Amino acid sequence: MQFGSVPTVGVDALSSEDFLLDVREDDEWEAGHAEGALHIPMSEFVARYGELTEAAPGDGKVYVLCRVGGRSAQVAQYLIQQGVDAVNVAGGMQAWEAAGRPVSDGKGGSGSVI
Repeated sequence: MQFGSVPTVGVDALSSEDFLLDVREDDEWEAGHAEGALHIPMSEFVARYGELTEAAPGDGKVYVLCRVGGRSAQVAQYLIQQGVDAVNVAGGMQAWEAAGRPVSDGKGGSGSVI
């Protein structure tokens, strides 16, 4: 599936081994996120790009999430331009939650997607 020219997958294609990058803003992240995802808000992404290159697997894909898929598509496009094997996650965290995937509040409780 493509979002513009960006490779896109649904949440059902993701495994627990996949590297997730969440580009939602801080309030969205704190309300609920996928456990183990790296959080870099889109608004700070270019300035904090080095955090991704340090954390991401050198030979693997980076699956980019936002709330519904628009911001993540933009970040995935940017990453592809930088030579990163990036994939947009269609439906974002709303689809993640709807698919019954766990949403964490980061404090040991269950979170919600806002």
